[in-house]
Amino acid sequence: MLARKSIIPEEYVLARIAAENLRKPRIRDRPRKARFIAKNGACNLAHKNIREQGRFLQDIFTTLVDLKWRHTLVIFTMSFLCSWLLFAMMWWLVAFAHGDMDPSTESATNSTKWTPCVTCVRSFTSAFLFSIEVQVTIGFGGRMMTEECPLAITVLILQNIVGLIINAVMLGCIFMKTAQAHRRAETLIFSRQAVIAVRNGKLCFMFRVGDLRKSMIISASVRIQVVRKTTTPEGEVIPIHQVDIPVDNPIESNNIFLVAPLIICHVIDKRSPLYDISATDLALQDLELIVILEGVVETTGITTQARTSYIAEEILWGHRFVPIVTEEEGVYAVDYSKFGNTVKVAAPRCSARELDEKPSILIQTLQKSELSHQNSLRKRNSMRRNNSIRRSNSMRRTNPSLIVPKVQFITPEGSQSASET
Repeated sequence: MLARKSIIPEEYVLARIAAENLRKPRIRDRPRKARFIAKNGACNLAHKNIREQGRFLQDIFTTLVDLKWRHTLVIFTMSFLCSWLLFAMMWWLVAFAHGDMDPSTESATNSTKWTPCVTCVRSFTSAFLFSIEVQVTIGFGGRMMTEECPLAITVLILQNIVGLIINAVMLGCIFMKTAQAHRRAETLIFSRQAVIAVRNGKLCFMFRVGDLRKSMIISASVRIQVVRKTTTPEGEVIPIHQVDIPVDNPIESNNIFLVAPLIICHVIDKRSPLYDISATDLALQDLELIVILEGVVETTGITTQARTSYIAEEILWGHRFVPIVTEEEGVYAVDYSKFGNTVKVAAPRCSARELDEKPSILIQTLQKSELSHQNSLRKRNSMRRNNSIRRSNSMRRTNPSLIVPKVQFITPEGSQSASET
């Protein structure tokens, strides 16, 4: 508006806008990396262009278990309806071939000169009802089979066998869906963030895992894998290169007793893929650490597996998890509200390789941390002292009763001297 009114020249305005744009740092959003394993443990992988679809039908039971609940219920309902309709058609054909559908046979049946294959089956509706009664073993007493037709006996045996197979498959499928192992994994929780800090003089990668249920996970073990995109010396690009990294566990069997939340530690040594990564390099790394917890459910005996992952943005350098297990009245209490809380601690910003080559870096870092801690304590004490002095002075000013009165002393010579006590 000012440039249009010729108060400020237009060339000056354009130059100023350009200078302001140059001063402002341009922050480009980093493209979001696709996770191989989501935080809830789901595998972020899409299968495309599968030509041999018939392989799924060869393992029909696993296919039914892997389906969604709405698809499973539709298949469960349709399997019984189709079997009832199929055998209803067979019973209707048996009755039609034997002549039970002829109206003239009704009077013969009443005179005990005619014996039908199935009594009271004179339409497709009655045949359908009889099929349901046979397969679900519900007998109302109105319709029953006689020994007149051997073919009807064969159909009865065949329907019973097919009905038992359908019941076994579908009920087993529904039971497996309700008792799947990943349902138990919903109560196994991991910390949202991982940390890197010094433990026992070594840089360690740590995260916390816990179990919300009182029923324990037997023979629980933790594995950590690093997934990253690598290129071989021959030029081959491996988009998902998996590397196992060891877990620091003093128990030789590598099993953990998950009765309370535990901090799982990985020592960053020469075998670790994080050995050459410093604090500044961590944000630029395109890697993902996958955590896998496996164990046997105590109540069902089914093996379960819980998974999560941590990318570079979810790893805090120089932090440590706060303690959440306390002893209260002879009982160990766990405060899950602090499950993922961390506190900042002193940690060198260099890589583990540099720390091994120059151990003095750790000593200097700890000394600086101790000095800063002492200085903060001194400042805090001095501030408290000054505040207490100011408070006492303000109380004296506001309350006259606290002011000490003047006392006069008379000497033998008769001179008077005033002093304050």
